[in-house]
Amino acid sequence: MSSESTQYELSEEELRELIPQLQQLTDKYKRSERVQKALFDIAELASSVSNLNRLYPAIHEIIGDFMNADNFFVAFYEKDANLVNFVYFVDEFDEQTIRQIPAESLMDGITGHILRTGRHVFLEKENQEAFTRETGVSIVGAVPHQFLGVPLKRGSQVIGAMVVQTYDETVFYTDEDLEVLLFVSQHIVNAVDRVKSRELTERTIRDRTRQLRKINDELQEEILERQKIETLQQALYEISELSANLEGDMDAFYASIHKILARLITAPNCYIATLDETGEYLDFPYFSDTTEDTIERRPLGLGLSEFVLRTGQTELINPPRVLELTQAGELDVAAAQRMLKSANSWLGSPLVVDGKISGVIGIQTYGKLAKYTAKDLELLRFVSHHIAAAIGRKRNTDAIQQYNALLEEKVRERTRELDKINSFLKQQIEERKEIELKLIHDAHHDSLTDLPNRTMFTSRLELAVANKQRYPENLFAVLFIDLDRFKTINDTLGHHAGDEFLIEVSRRIALCIRGHDLLARLGGDEFVVLLDNFEDAAAAEDVATRIIDAISKPFILDGKEMYSGASVGIAHLESYYRAADEVLRDADAAMYQAKTLGRGRFVMFDKSMRDRLIEELELENEFRLALRQEEFDCYLQPVMDLRNDSAFYHELYVRWEHSRHGKVNRKHFREVAEQSGLTLDLDLFQLRKACELLNNEAEAPAGIEKIAVNVSINHLLQASLVTKILQLVEEYQVSPERLVFEFDENDLNRRSQFILPAIKKLKRAGITLVLDNFGSGLASLSYLFAYPFDYIKIDHRFVKSLPRSQRNLKLIQSVMLISEHLKFDVIAEGVDARAQLKALNEIDCHYAQGKIISTPEPVARQKRA
Repeated sequence: MSSESTQYELSEEELRELIPQLQQLTDKYKRSERVQKALFDIAELASSVSNLNRLYPAIHEIIGDFMNADNFFVAFYEKDANLVNFVYFVDEFDEQTIRQIPAESLMDGITGHILRTGRHVFLEKENQEAFTRETGVSIVGAVPHQFLGVPLKRGSQVIGAMVVQTYDETVFYTDEDLEVLLFVSQHIVNAVDRVKSRELTERTIRDRTRQLRKINDELQEEILERQKIETLQQALYEISELSANLEGDMDAFYASIHKILARLITAPNCYIATLDETGEYLDFPYFSDTTEDTIERRPLGLGLSEFVLRTGQTELINPPRVLELTQAGELDVAAAQRMLKSANSWLGSPLVVDGKISGVIGIQTYGKLAKYTAKDLELLRFVSHHIAAAIGRKRNTDAIQQYNALLEEKVRERTRELDKINSFLKQQIEERKEIELKLIHDAHHDSLTDLPNRTMFTSRLELAVANKQRYPENLFAVLFIDLDRFKTINDTLGHHAGDEFLIEVSRRIALCIRGHDLLARLGGDEFVVLLDNFEDAAAAEDVATRIIDAISKPFILDGKEMYSGASVGIAHLESYYRAADEVLRDADAAMYQAKTLGRGRFVMFDKSMRDRLIEELELENEFRLALRQEEFDCYLQPVMDLRNDSAFYHELYVRWEHSRHGKVNRKHFREVAEQSGLTLDLDLFQLRKACELLNNEAEAPAGIEKIAVNVSINHLLQASLVTKILQLVEEYQVSPERLVFEFDENDLNRRSQFILPAIKKLKRAGITLVLDNFGSGLASLSYLFAYPFDYIKIDHRFVKSLPRSQRNLKLIQSVMLISEHLKFDVIAEGVDARAQLKALNEIDCHYAQGKIISTPEPVARQKRA
């Protein structure tokens, strides 16, 4: 080898000296890179986080990336209040329960030293005594192995302190850790200031919005009150006018009174009862009711009307009051039964005419939610005086008019000529014909769009069905059209705009069909078209396409541009149809299918749609029968403790093997239960089965200590349902400690704000609580802090990807890390391969469930007596 080449070679000793230097540079570079990432993450937090409660845990996690920070806290000194506020505190030994501490009680400690001097502290356990002698600082609480604290400054002012400490004697901090923490601290102050500013701005906006909303509500209440007063004044004026302007027709007079009264009070059912001349019978000159057509006169007895006649007072009578009056002998049993069976609330007021009670006006409501109030009572008492006065004036006016009419009739009988009588009669006949024609038209047409209504369309469709049966070659089709966003238009722009919208829709659809086709409005936003005797089967699809395109174009309503859409179901008339309702039913089913597929399209009906609907209905009925007869199969699958290969508890599964469909999969099984409204009954069936197995060990597999059941979140929405569960457990004399309840995370996301008290009640009773399928939905880590779950089941989809997915493995490890602080354990669900089991063992996941560990074991079904 030449001398020129050897001069560039390094000796082994030089290489050994150079390698540590290179390693040192590499470590320094990596550390700098982590610090830069931390600063970047802090900057990202400052711009994205709007809540300080989320900021501090995130900062803790960032600092933990480049040093051990298992014990970490942030404290701010509030000078005006002379308080030290521990805004974030995590420690293995000290549990900080008081967030705000007077500053003077802390100033002698290490934290107070940092706040007073503005200097950092790097303290090791060995030099603690020297440090206390030098600074006069006293250390309280558990003594850390190493303590690293830096001041938080805004400019030159010390505003707080940030501390990391460790009790682990194998962990050591370095001067580089101190340097990094000092460097990062200023960026953290900037981030906190930005988030505080954002929080203050958002709080100010919320407060102002709340004030404006309150002012608006007060204005609305004032407007409503004025409108009520104006409505009452208008009603009284109209009642007064009625007695003077209505001539002779008492039925119309009473109906008008009812119409005016209904504007003031909810009065769908109203009657007027009057005493006859003898004072022994009640007549009903007016009676309007939603359930009965007429009412017969009756002798005075012990009814509600007679009670008002006896007391002379306006009365509000509800079911409890009925029972009270019956016991007091004011009502007979028959009247009480009628009231309790039909009406839920009744108002009656005496009608005092010329100083004498001559009748009663009564209104009543049906249904559990329809009730009158004391305000309605006062309003009827006030209005009834005016109604009675109007009735008195009306009677007097009618008497005079009758007398005058009698005189005029006698004069006309003597002076009327025969030709005038004939002319009058002819005119009356012509008018009656016009009225009849209008009534016929109104009976068969929609009042808004003037399109044919359901009655006329059904009649025309019946003719088409008959024609199809006689001439099968003729082609007919029904298009069922449902509009999108009609309710939105009504709610935002008002009913007037909604009416304009429907009129414009009817005009556009009419332009898409032929002259002899029939367009009708069934009601609401539903239209139907009968395509009459077309030549090509594809013509119906062309018409549907034109209708969808026409409806999708913008509408101008009250000067605003609005958009809608249409879903169309098409049913071709076939020879097997026997009635118009069958065709409409199938077209409606096809329209529903079109809406399900995404709206703005048409779907052609085929018999499979009806078959599917019938099949779903049959399956639901058979599910009810199977639940009633307890024909489900139960299985037990253990949750294993991997440390000693023992079963911690057994989960109870319920399966249904249908006679025709075979085994119904678990998801479909739960859907049928929800659609049937039997989810709670199914849960109680599983709970009873678990209690029976715990009581009768001969039927259960050996070694079972605890049994878990899946419980719907609906059980926790009412306190009575939780009580019912605990009573059932008590009836079976099963210790609650032997039961485990598993709640699905997806259910928790939907109704989480209502169930915390119920969860705590079950926890106090001694039942073990498990959050199932964690990670399958939009779970928030706040659930783990807020709810006292004993175990968290990781969703099987995360376990399935192990060990291939390191990301999911890290997620499981993160949940396990949280579990150490929040005192719950982690269960891996769906472990079906040895590689998955190995990966879980490597990360010290102690609990698991799956086929590779133990397969579900069937439970013998008990025979019903």
